[in-house]
Amino acid sequence: MFEYQPTLNGGLISLRPARLDDWEGLFEVGRDPDVWASLPHLQLHLEEKFRAYFLDGLASGGALVAATRDSERIIGWSRYSSQFVGRREMEVGWTFLGCAYWGGRYNGEMKHLMLAHAFLFVERVIFRIRETNLRSRRAAEKIGAKQLPDRKVQGSDNAPPILFYAINRGELAADHLLMA
Repeated sequence: MFEYQPTLNGGLISLRPARLDDWEGLFEVGRDPDVWASLPHLQLHLEEKFRAYFLDGLASGGALVAATRDSERIIGWSRYSSQFVGRREMEVGWTFLGCAYWGGRYNGEMKHLMLAHAFLFVERVIFRIRETNLRSRRAAEKIGAKQLPDRKVQGSDNAPPILFYAINRGELAADHLLMA
């Protein structure tokens, strides 16, 4: 049975189950509009929008808080979900990191930890990414994920379409993760 909220430790970050008392630390990161620059229609930098996003993540049962290993400072989160996937698949998504942690190493380690855990249970990991979110699309491609042309969902309320990317067990290349 898939463990949706493991504790995962890397050299730079640790991932642990999200809790209600993580609100302040996560909103401190999420209140920066630059964090959401590729998703402006969501307005997640606004407290009421971020609170709904945060509570939805907690309710999902799959949200993981990312913190630095050296200072335990909260730098973002990600989560597992089986809501939009097929058999033997798991989604990794809803990821955000503070801008100071962009550029590869932190996201790469986060994805490595999450993918290694997921591949203990499933054959394929899915990433759903807004068509206009070029940073996330590029990051998915850097770790070896490929776009699935037969899976695409039109966004609601004039939101851009959602594209599906996938990476299969055995396709994960460690050298790609460090650049994500």
